[in-house]
Amino acid sequence: MNIIVTDSALSELRRAKENDVQYIRMGVLPGGCSGFKYTLQLEDATTEDDVIVDVADDIKLLVDPFSIQYLDGLNLDYISTLEASGFKFSNPNATGGCGCGSSFSA
Repeated sequence: MNIIVTDSALSELRRAKENDVQYIRMGVLPGGCSGFKYTLQLEDATTEDDVIVDVADDIKLLVDPFSIQYLDGLNLDYISTLEASGFKFSNPNATGGCGCGSSFSA
């Protein structure tokens, strides 16, 4: 499984982990205006089915089996502008999306 995380996104993920959280869960859930939405959550433990993706020495992503098919090859970035800031998901598996950038169709 390949997930690309930019330096900007790594900085934000490290900032989120400052409270001794072990993992960051990245996933896909049904919902959003295009069919699926991305999730990022802080986690202290893994589950039996989790795939652990090492994106840096200190950053490990947990991905559940359902989400793997949608996240392989994903590029995660963090952008900050005057209007908004947040994670940006660029997904080669998406066949469509919406204007907000946080939901997609596949």
